[in-house]
Amino acid sequence: MRAILLAGGLSLVFTLVGTRYAIRVLAERGYGQLIRDDGPTTHHTKRGTPTMGGLVIVLASVLAYFIATFVTGNTPSASALLLIFLFVGLGTVGFLDDYIKISRQRSLGLRSRAKFIGQTFVALVFGALAISPWLEDGRFRTPAGHAISFIREPRDLTLPAIVVVLFIWLMIAGASNAVNLTDGLDGLAAGASVMTFGAYTIVNIWQNNQWCGRAAGPKCYDVRDPLDLAVVAAAITGACFGFLWWNASPAKIFMGDTGSLALGGALAGFAVLTRTEILLALLGGLFVIQTLSVILQVGFFKATKGKRLFRMAPLHHHFEMLGWEEITVVIRFWLIAGIFVAAGLGVFYAEWVAGV
Repeated sequence: MRAILLAGGLSLVFTLVGTRYAIRVLAERGYGQLIRDDGPTTHHTKRGTPTMGGLVIVLASVLAYFIATFVTGNTPSASALLLIFLFVGLGTVGFLDDYIKISRQRSLGLRSRAKFIGQTFVALVFGALAISPWLEDGRFRTPAGHAISFIREPRDLTLPAIVVVLFIWLMIAGASNAVNLTDGLDGLAAGASVMTFGAYTIVNIWQNNQWCGRAAGPKCYDVRDPLDLAVVAAAITGACFGFLWWNASPAKIFMGDTGSLALGGALAGFAVLTRTEILLALLGGLFVIQTLSVILQVGFFKATKGKRLFRMAPLHHHFEMLGWEEITVVIRFWLIAGIFVAAGLGVFYAEWVAGV
């Protein structure tokens, strides 16, 4: 528990202080955000705001985790190292995307194919290692399960390795793009991420308290390294919280694809490593809604030959186009994210109480 508190506190301080320094450095180098011409006109005033702030989130989270682990005398687990690989790997893809936007002064960075290849490579390496027997612990448990789970891994179901890896790839690609789509208003993605990663901190602590490796029983969680994953989750939660100080409206810095891809991938990673893949759809319900709004908009546009279901997608822009103030949209979407997180944690706890 000391490591969890230390990691969260350190990452919070690192981003509070580090983001202020990053704003100055990025502004001096002219690393400012480019704004879509087809978006809400109120966003044009944000042109030139420093971006790539996700670098601070990633660095603060990783540094806080390793310091907390070292200070408390623990050894990094395979699960935590895998999660960090996924977090940093997708952050690197996002960084390349952001850097190309800035250096070439265009609103599009990496070409969609190159971005897809980068996400796919990181996701497939993570998935293959997560179910690899090389990373089994003393109880012969791999970091990820060999089935698709809601709250706990089915004990009588084992899927082929290729199916599991492909599903993990799909989850990572979907989650990283979902957070990327949500990162369109000041503080929206950062605030929702605080709540969702905070939820996974609680899930990992609970799984550790009821862990089969400590006290086997019909209701225990047969996962690997839950306590160490809680340390990583706390570190990312603290980093997002500290970053939000500078990213809340009016934002002094944006996280960019560097942050949104890393955070989305980490969410999928936690779902996989805690055996709660399907539960992520509830805990991250806001991100699901945002993604669905884009899918529906594109599908409706093609089906009706040019008509639009929403004034603009993702959904937060639709409400802006209706005349809502940006801060109003953000706060109400935070409330929606909070409701989904509360519902997800409620379902998680109710399953344990019911002993299903």
